[in-house]
Amino acid sequence: MGEKLTLVRDDLLIVDDLMLLLMDDDGVSIQTAGTLHDALGGAVLTELAMLGRIQTDNSGALDGPRVTPSGEGPLPDPLLQSAYDTVAEKPQRVRPLLVALGTDLWWVVLDRLVDRGLLHREAVQLRARIRRVLADDEAPDPRTAAIIGLLFASGAVPSLRPPLPWTSATVTRASEIGRGHWGSEAVFSAVTRTAAAIVAVSAASVATTTRRAPTGERNAA
Repeated sequence: MGEKLTLVRDDLLIVDDLMLLLMDDDGVSIQTAGTLHDALGGAVLTELAMLGRIQTDNSGALDGPRVTPSGEGPLPDPLLQSAYDTVAEKPQRVRPLLVALGTDLWWVVLDRLVDRGLLHREAVQLRARIRRVLADDEAPDPRTAAIIGLLFASGAVPSLRPPLPWTSATVTRASEIGRGHWGSEAVFSAVTRTAAAIVAVSAASVATTTRRAPTGERNAA
């Protein structure tokens, strides 16, 4: 799988960061609620991939590549450990795993953030980092690239506050990152390629769910 990446920052996971960005400033409403399980499930799988704890095959089935466990030893967070245990139960493809991992996960993640008192402070810092990548062409680290890919997949980037200058340039930049163009360093990493593949499948799943959902569900808080 290549060299593992150290991603856990002050006990926050990618799924925590994603939830912070999807929460409105009122701390109650959630952007893209109708596709939340796909986005959050994708965030957990992406983190496991970037830690080198899962790998995917090259199959191109409708439900995405098959995911298998990798590596040994306990994971640094109980949420990640629970997700890893689900992957280890039996071989599954990405899309069924998004449902298995993401359904009702937002309650768990929200409770984690509330317990830490992080809903506003960390969100401001995250939004600033994403703005630098999308609007100022700063090169993203793999973690930020994964978050942007998942945000773009969920359709939430235009709803970030404060709003980004949502121009053709920023749309193109977000789309490229969402398709796995994470910069020259990531090209050589099997771990980040696996993570990018999972983000891509998550994006496709979110897009499918969005097309099926009634308008009211897409905008539900």
